[in-house]
Amino acid sequence: MKHKDGKPYPPNKNSKKIQVTLIVVVLCGFSFYLGGIFCSEKETYATKEVNRENETPIGNSAGSLQTRGNSFTECSADYQDYTPCTDPRRWKKYGLHRLTFMERHCPPNFERKECLVPPPDGYKVPIRWPKSKNECWYRNVPYDWINKQKSNQHWLVKEGEKFIFPGGGTMFPNGVGKYVDLMEDLIPQMKDGTVRTAIDTGCGVASWGGDLLDRGILTVSLAPRDNHEAQVQFALERGIPAVLGIISTQRLPFPSNSFDMAHCSRCLIPWTEFGGVYLLEVHRILRPGGFWVLSGPPVNYENRWRGWNTTIEEQRSDYEKLQDLLTSMCFKLFNKKDDIAVWQKLTDNSCYKKLDNLDNYPPKCDDGTEPDSAWYTPLRPCVVVPPATRKIKLNALAKWPERLHVAPERVSDIRGGSEGAFKHDDSKWKVRAKHYKKLLPAIGTEKIRNVMDMNTLYGGFAAALVEDPLWVMNVVSSYAANTLPVVYDRGLIGTFHDWCEAFSTYPRTYDLLHVDNLFTAESHRCEMKYVMLEMDRILRPNGYAIIRESSYFIDVVAPMAKGMRWSCREEDTEYSGQNEKILICQKKLWYSKESSL
Repeated sequence: MKHKDGKPYPPNKNSKKIQVTLIVVVLCGFSFYLGGIFCSEKETYATKEVNRENETPIGNSAGSLQTRGNSFTECSADYQDYTPCTDPRRWKKYGLHRLTFMERHCPPNFERKECLVPPPDGYKVPIRWPKSKNECWYRNVPYDWINKQKSNQHWLVKEGEKFIFPGGGTMFPNGVGKYVDLMEDLIPQMKDGTVRTAIDTGCGVASWGGDLLDRGILTVSLAPRDNHEAQVQFALERGIPAVLGIISTQRLPFPSNSFDMAHCSRCLIPWTEFGGVYLLEVHRILRPGGFWVLSGPPVNYENRWRGWNTTIEEQRSDYEKLQDLLTSMCFKLFNKKDDIAVWQKLTDNSCYKKLDNLDNYPPKCDDGTEPDSAWYTPLRPCVVVPPATRKIKLNALAKWPERLHVAPERVSDIRGGSEGAFKHDDSKWKVRAKHYKKLLPAIGTEKIRNVMDMNTLYGGFAAALVEDPLWVMNVVSSYAANTLPVVYDRGLIGTFHDWCEAFSTYPRTYDLLHVDNLFTAESHRCEMKYVMLEMDRILRPNGYAIIRESSYFIDVVAPMAKGMRWSCREEDTEYSGQNEKILICQKKLWYSKESSL
């Protein structure tokens, strides 16, 4: 500070002392604050370790977890069958054209539910396989619509506390067994292990897929979510593979040239409309040499047209259009009898040369879209031409069950993939599955039927459990390397999916969820809380989860599991001492506070 004449004031010694004192006080206070933080962190860590020792595990294991997690609230009772990405409450926001509203439309983040989906009133542990194929508890899927509307077709019958599935359907009034017997007469490859994987579009209650299981054929049953029928929910309650889906404007979440057989039994899909785009999608996912089976209109129109509320001329025209369309995309009529017609996708690529003619319809796909791109990929009215030199043809694959452990040629399409890598993965999962069975003896028993491998590579986990009375839905991340063709080539089933969204299934549809480093791979994109809540939604009460992760993610996930009312314990991997750990969890059966019980 200066005098008025511009000369500075002499320095004040007392002022200097005060400043130094203040600085010392501030520094001491700051040091004390840092020390408090450090001590607090140490106390938190110590508390966590103490808790880990005191919690009760779900078994007799010393590795139980004691981390505390936030509890999640219950969803209201009207969300008992909540399917977030196919929610009828949101349908009015989307168009009616080609049933677009029934496709996947996931809610934005600010609308996502952070609550636990309750079971219906009176829910019971599902009837165990194989009895479940023929009956289920009514209160687990409490919907009478199919029973009332389809009673003359014997899809299901309500008897007391149960639904009974007599194996009926629109096109198999004598029972699904007789229907498949006739189909096997038309397709001998169904009996010798050539045909292993199938897809059923418009599956009803999946009686066709259920019958094929006894014949060594693994079927993905597909039907859309609706307000009344709950077809996919019935299928999964029975213990039959199924997913929610519809052929509309987007590709199905499966790779190209994968299924050995596709089936439609009066599924009422307008195959020849919209430039044949629906049939072109079947062509894409069906491998060369694979079979497409159609029963119902317009097959056998000469004898059936009177019951279809139409004229014989209209049905003849529809059949001729269908035959012309199939021929144009390189199918041939393979066999036909009574109400069943079978076409085969040609293995000779010379047929596709005619697509070079610009006047030909449908044209060859040349828009740059990858054949296996199948996650929110629009359907195109064009033919996906299969590679001519690849061993993806049905007659070039080893027959089932030999093909399960044969390295498919398509493994070389994957970065780092090779026959050696495939064999190593196959051997690794045999060891891991043996260890899992020690940790969770329920595997291989009637307690576990529907299984999902949430982050598979080549389907090794499923292959290692193939002798057990269960089936596995192999999920490959839409952001990961495209390994799903390898899964199908070895005779297993699966789907693409993005775990930042909800899976295409009803609540309470899986007995066991297997996670192999999913959080490590996806935590930079997905909030783990929502992945865990989705796991809780689709896991049956008393069902299990095997979470294989780094110690870091195990410590993060464990409190969330506790907050979802799961009982968990931590275990070592088959090679103890690794940074990787295994979390074994079981979901508890609980009922909504709004329950009338």
